Amino acid sequence: MTNAGLFIGLSTLDMIYLASGPPQANQKLVAQDSLISAGGPATNAAATFAHLGNTAHLLSALGHHPITQLMRSDLASISQPILLSDLALSQTQSPPVSSIVVTQTTGERAVISLNAQRQIAQPNQIPKDLWDKITSDIIDIILIDGHQLPVSLAIAQQATEIPTVLDGGSWKSGLENVLPYINYAICSADFYPPGCQDTQATLDYLKQTLPAPAHIAVTQGNQPILYWDGTEGAVPVPKITPVDTLGAGDIFHGAFCHFILHHDFPQALAQAAQVAATACQFFGTRTWMQSESDFKATP
Repeated sequence: MTNAGLFIGLSTLDMIYLASGPPQANQKLVAQDSLISAGGPATNAAATFAHLGNTAHLLSALGHHPITQLMRSDLASISQPILLSDLALSQTQSPPVSSIVVTQTTGERAVISLNAQRQIAQPNQIPKDLWDKITSDIIDIILIDGHQLPVSLAIAQQATEIPTVLDGGSWKSGLENVLPYINYAICSADFYPPGCQDTQATLDYLKQTLPAPAHIAVTQGNQPILYWDGTEGAVPVPKITPVDTLGAGDIFHGAFCHFILHHDFPQALAQAAQVAATACQFFGTRTWMQSESDFKATP
């Protein structure tokens, strides 16, 4: 049966270049390839969730600037189109634009962008039809990426019966108010709450802050994923030669939202890592979806 997920947060227009490396001061480079797609943590996670056969609702600030049509077209091209709820219906300013250079030999990326700081929405901007879906048991899981915190908090406070996932890429002021409503905190190694300077301190902070039973994971790139679900453990990640690591964490979170509805915590982490590893073997955040197999990485 198809599941439905709500993804709350950032949408950007990503201009992605494959090159020998990021440019230095006053240097001009010729790229080997380029792509334009919709991006942002919640957006890429929603795209992954939809590609895995689910219904994805994306709640983000898009507006009506002409370039948002590029973003909408990209999201509509996914095999299972994303349902968009716009927090910025009346806005005509440009959405955040990211410029990304992917280094051809390593797959590492360099990014310069704006986040959602100029388009922070308030709870009264949440469309009524989306509220109806949340309160009618249509939504099976919610992901919050931390970029629309007033809206995220309002929904988390009302949707206490729906499993809620945090994409903790980095600490953002206001997350301390949202954490008491988070069931699964999936964080990067760069996620440091106030007073925390290492991964163990982050784990301890989240154990004390999340409601029981808490599920916490810290991703570490190509190193094992550390987790805690009452006991501590580690999940190995597939060994691959990456082509492009852009959006790997976002894809991981979207896949986790799919697998956690069917499997236990460690298994969902492992399967999400498999999907993210597959994506890293293709240039861009969508190309892997067009491959014959979604799982080309080996454990």
